[in-house]
Amino acid sequence: MLKRTLIAALLLIPAVGFAADGTAPGKGQRAAGWLKKADADRNGTLSRAEFAEAMPLLADKFDRIDANKDGRLSRREYRAWMKAHKGARRAQTPDRFGHADADGDGAISRAEAASHAPRLAKKFDQIDINKDGRLTQDEMRAYREAKRGHKSKV
Repeated sequence: MLKRTLIAALLLIPAVGFAADGTAPGKGQRAAGWLKKADADRNGTLSRAEFAEAMPLLADKFDRIDANKDGRLSRREYRAWMKAHKGARRAQTPDRFGHADADGDGAISRAEAASHAPRLAKKFDQIDINKDGRLTQDEMRAYREAKRGHKSKV
């Protein structure tokens, strides 16, 4: 009996902790994770430099995301901005491929990825299924679907 009670108590401790600080694991924790890692000075917000380091493609939008104009980004400000711009990001997805495909041949070469999509360049070999040195939209779609499937199994 004591053993069951101890196990139950150990399982409930994280739940009590989340309830006490008003957070819950799951939705939104992914953003919270990278924000926490990017917060070099550990003050709970991101400076312009910290944000630029963590999110170079969004660095020019810092002032728009900083809703209270205090020069720091909180998790709440970032989430609100992302929620407000969710539809716009989805609409731009094909354009991002077109932007990276500088020569317009329907595929992204390693050089194009390096100069126009640095995050993509880091994952180039993982995404290039047929190892032809070019990324097609089908390969990128398959990679995204595989990643989604992996996350749901974890």
